[in-house]
Amino acid sequence: MAVSKNYKKGSEIRSKLMGKAYADKMSATVYDDPMMRKFGDYAREAVFGMLWGRPGLDLKTKALICVVSDTAQARWPELAIHLRFARNTGWTENELSEALMHLCGYVGLPAVREAMLTAKEVFAEMKHEAKKKK
Repeated sequence: MAVSKNYKKGSEIRSKLMGKAYADKMSATVYDDPMMRKFGDYAREAVFGMLWGRPGLDLKTKALICVVSDTAQARWPELAIHLRFARNTGWTENELSEALMHLCGYVGLPAVREAMLTAKEVFAEMKHEAKKKK
């Protein structure tokens, strides 16, 4: 694939949101075959480069929108990724758990319960990664 301006921009945004080590790990595992590489390249260019790179909202706000959307749609693997984005853009664990709790009245307790369990796992994983860096 030819590397476009949006691909470069998307790669930068992706690394910022995920953290470079996690982004590299995903590239080496999830996107390590031709079929998934096509998907990953498209996501970098279109989703990260064009969508996340749009002006008007900061990355922190966009990350919270994704957390809410994933919870409402029961997209647990995506929620795990977007919770990481949210933490990396400045949301605290407490703020995210409160945002999820607020959804109880709008998307229901079962969805929020699963979202909270996902958040618990992601937050523990991120703490473990931070300890390994030290």
